[in-house]
Amino acid sequence: MRTIRVFFLVILAIVLMLLAAANRQPVTVSLVPEALAQFAGGRWSLTMPAFVALFLAMVFGVLVGLVWEWLRESHLRAESSRRAHDLAQLQREVGDLRRTHAAPRDEVLAILDDPARKPAAPAGSGSTLPAPR
Repeated sequence: MRTIRVFFLVILAIVLMLLAAANRQPVTVSLVPEALAQFAGGRWSLTMPAFVALFLAMVFGVLVGLVWEWLRESHLRAESSRRAHDLAQLQREVGDLRRTHAAPRDEVLAILDDPARKPAAPAGSGSTLPAPR
């Protein structure tokens, strides 16, 4: 899997370098229309190589997509957090119930319920072997 990822990244780097080499001519990017820029009294344009404008647009698109997905999935994260909290609470309750019901309340009942403790053979049966389990 790592080799596939490295191979993909190398191919992507080569494509981006070719794109940058082919688009070195300067472009002017205006942030607002020219009439509005004159009215505001400022210079609202940048001159940069075309590949820089293209890469900035790609980065901006990726960031907008990440934020959009993070906002879209916020209800799923909240539901997951709530379910994890409920699960932890139920696991604590099960542990408490196991501890409560694991210890027998009466010694006589503990002896009767314990399958490992079977009564020995009746006296006088002539057998010196322990009782079968």
